[in-house]
Amino acid sequence: MAEDVFKALADPTRRRILDELAERNGQTLFEICARLVTKHGLGLTRQAISQHLAVLESAGLVRTRRQGRYKSHDLDTAPLEHVMTRWLSTDTPESTP
Repeated sequence: MAEDVFKALADPTRRRILDELAERNGQTLFEICARLVTKHGLGLTRQAISQHLAVLESAGLVRTRRQGRYKSHDLDTAPLEHVMTRWLSTDTPESTP
């Protein structure tokens, strides 16, 4: 699971998508595309953004929900918290690799 999170975070476009969802959750694909173009100057196709969202979703960083004919995307920080606490925990044994 941590590998998927790191793979998802490795791409700057995916990090920008997460930034946009952190700023405003519940965006549709169209809204995300529009914000990426206007705020970041990214001229990616909707299909490309959709593929990035699929990687983020498979890593558990984005959740989707249907609202009628629209699909909304929400940021889920639980995988990040899991990765972060892995190294910040003070009670882990020293012999753990």
